[in-house]
Amino acid sequence: MPHLEAEDEVAGLRFLEGDPTVLLLEGDDAMNAMLLERCEPGTPLSEVFQPDQDVIIAGLLKRFWRAPSEPHPFRELSVMIHHWIAETRGNESRWHDVRLVSDGIDAFESLCATSISNILLATDLHAGNVLRGRREPWLVIDPKPFIGDRAYDATQHLLNSRERLASDPFGTMRRIADLLEVDYERVRLWTFARLAAEPRQDWDDDFSSIARAIAP
Repeated sequence: MPHLEAEDEVAGLRFLEGDPTVLLLEGDDAMNAMLLERCEPGTPLSEVFQPDQDVIIAGLLKRFWRAPSEPHPFRELSVMIHHWIAETRGNESRWHDVRLVSDGIDAFESLCATSISNILLATDLHAGNVLRGRREPWLVIDPKPFIGDRAYDATQHLLNSRERLASDPFGTMRRIADLLEVDYERVRLWTFARLAAEPRQDWDDDFSSIARAIAP
């Protein structure tokens, strides 16, 4: 169903033309309806050994990143981040660690203020959103495109690699940053902000404990 994060999915798939995503065969922007290329056999990348996933995810993201010409329909990443901040602040009474969440919000705001980029991001690329195909070995599905900082795009795969992130947070973040050839410190700050202050049901979860471990 249409929602804020996926509002531009049709436009994103149309812009990328199947590189490195599934092909959009037909799309209705008003209805957010899509007829997509079928991925066969459709095996998710999540079934692959996780360190090997890192290499594949990095390669796909570097192909995904490109600058659309003006005018284009894509929103700034800050639109999504400020929506998250508003939602998180609306749940302040449920925060378990007020200082941690406040620091996460501050990090979000600082990163948005210092992000100057015209690059299209996937924003939700993780191993469950990459399927084995015939046209290419791996194809991206379900992009949620925004314009913004490449370092942000490291975060979803990191959050989906929770055990590795918990056991070796700095080494895991460094590996992904190096594979993506993006600034490690910005990867760490984006990851911290999401772990500390992204909206959620349980404000005393394991994300909070990892956030404390990597806090600036």
